[in-house]
Amino acid sequence: MIPSSAPPRLILASGSAYRRELLARLQLPFESIAPDIDETPRPGEAPQATALRLARAKAAAVAIHAPGALVIGSDQVATLDGLQIGKPGNHGRALEQLQLMRGRRVVFHTALCLWDSRAADPECAAQVANVQVFVDFRDLPDAELDAYLRIEQPYDCAGSAKNEGLGIALLERIESDDPTALTGLPLIALSGMLRRAGVRLFGL
Repeated sequence: MIPSSAPPRLILASGSAYRRELLARLQLPFESIAPDIDETPRPGEAPQATALRLARAKAAAVAIHAPGALVIGSDQVATLDGLQIGKPGNHGRALEQLQLMRGRRVVFHTALCLWDSRAADPECAAQVANVQVFVDFRDLPDAELDAYLRIEQPYDCAGSAKNEGLGIALLERIESDDPTALTGLPLIALSGMLRRAGVRLFGL
């Protein structure tokens, strides 16, 4: 039997390499399990609501199979003029996204959920937050946008740019309370949630 003082199992409900790399910064042992959920936005759903709903759904889908674990779910929705911008999936759609966003401000909603499977009441199991990031894109010509995409191929990223890589050169300004939110996992918010769940971040 695991003693009550033992740290809970920590699970990242994601198959994203970007989120794994971010969570590894906290130097806590964790495992990754990709949830199987439908990530389609609902008709008329606000971007923030979509992100929060999916972050919670991802955590809950994994938590149901992991009693006693702390499960982290996160989802990001990019918006331009209030309209959602999804993952492009291919070069053509990525170029269209960058053309649409150049010289303009894009808002990224990065939602976070920490699901505590130890909670007796499921209604009290989840801590949730939405961290907004405001990103101003440079007004670059088509040739540069196309060249960037061919180098980094960010076709699995909402907004078609990897800010943690060469994509940072497409950006003119980033405004946020949490610099890690843009990459997909807001570590400042997550650290607070883990503390409230009793996790000792420095081993003390």
